[in-house]
Amino acid sequence: MSDGGILSQLASLGGDERPPAVVVAVQLPGVTEQELASSIEELERLAKTLGLDPIARVVQRRGRLASGVVLGEGKLKELASWTGGTGEVPMFESVSARQKRVAAEQDEELDADAAEPDEPDDGDVDGETIAEPSRKAKVVLVDHDLSPTQQRNLEKATGVDVLDRTAVIVEIFHRHAKTREARLQVEIARLKYLAPRLRESSGGGDRVRGGVGGKGAGETSLELDRRRIRDRIAEIKHELSRIGGGAKTRRDRRSELPTVALVGYTNAGKSSLMRALTSSDVYVADKLFATLDTTVRRLVPPTEPPILVSDTVGFIKKLPHDLVASFRSTLDEASDSDLLLHVVDASDAAQADQLAVTREVLAEIGADTVPSWLVLNKIDRVDEAARERLTDRYPGAIQLSAKRPADVAMLRDKLIEHFVGALEEVELDVPWAQQRLVHVIHERTTVLSETHHDDGTKVRLRAPAGIVADLRAQLASN
Repeated sequence: MSDGGILSQLASLGGDERPPAVVVAVQLPGVTEQELASSIEELERLAKTLGLDPIARVVQRRGRLASGVVLGEGKLKELASWTGGTGEVPMFESVSARQKRVAAEQDEELDADAAEPDEPDDGDVDGETIAEPSRKAKVVLVDHDLSPTQQRNLEKATGVDVLDRTAVIVEIFHRHAKTREARLQVEIARLKYLAPRLRESSGGGDRVRGGVGGKGAGETSLELDRRRIRDRIAEIKHELSRIGGGAKTRRDRRSELPTVALVGYTNAGKSSLMRALTSSDVYVADKLFATLDTTVRRLVPPTEPPILVSDTVGFIKKLPHDLVASFRSTLDEASDSDLLLHVVDASDAAQADQLAVTREVLAEIGADTVPSWLVLNKIDRVDEAARERLTDRYPGAIQLSAKRPADVAMLRDKLIEHFVGALEEVELDVPWAQQRLVHVIHERTTVLSETHHDDGTKVRLRAPAGIVADLRAQLASN
């Protein structure tokens, strides 16, 4: 089997049909129960975003991943009971190789016992009967990065497709990429993931003749496929360099304007906040990685000079390095900004870990030196006691909900004050003959109230001093 099997099936599914999946995780030394549970829950959310239905978990505590199949023998049989597999990996090895493997596995079990002496390898007890599940899983999701050998062995033992965490994330990126640049960036990551996992098909050992007149050793089909992947990656990088040049030119054109970039963990509410700040139709969905393409819009109401707001791709724990590298040009939007709004889901129990992950990625792309504000979003989902704890833990952070207009207006005013200057709250009396200015006032300021009288319209507004002075000058000139 290949990692593309279940993915091609998912692409052809319609309606609400979701292939069942079982999640596998190993609790390694130094990983707490809470961290393990948070990581598994996140993988299950990734699975649902991909179109799978997680129906079970198989978890084991070990000193390290088993070299060949990740899990111990008992847990492997438990996993196979969920998929209908044999729970065994056919071995074709010499006696000496088998002796070395058995010795290595015994060492691993000793390490596991030393790390967690009270945790048995569930399912290894002689005579233990594993209950037959009522629903069989069609795919196994492993919350770790697998080597090609581990993936292949797990597929043999379970009889179904096996995807590690990287494969799931890369496929979600592939599904959600909209622009040409994003699709090419994801394709590089997919090809780099696929290359070491190519397998020789039946008859694949035959060599394609090379050289003049068909002479020479030539290449096997596997070697040929790998060379094609290398050539395709080189071709994509060349195309991205041209596209990236255009993106850099656009950023250079905007360099004179103040720019704010929204950064943070995936599904923290960046796109919702972007839509609220800019009154734009940015795509919003309660999914992981709903946004992959950088979007730049003007802050509304517009200021002078305009303040630009950009939405960026979300981060996630164990984000594949190839994806970070591929999206570097997209993430440059953050490093080139004047201010970062670091958006965090205040209602998520793993917010501290998510904050650390985002800071780590920002440091990797060189954006950790850009001034930033911490924004605790989705505060409407947090009770009063939790809000006080957040205030103590993150002093100076902005607590808001992107769904509440008053909160968004507060953040907008802070941004305007930061870039344009202090805001003034004034009242202007616009005569009927100059009613066109009322429309201008609505476009350029925050209108607090508006009343009509016999001689015109009285508007109470909040705006930077420069805009107020310009509006007064226009009133006086007519």
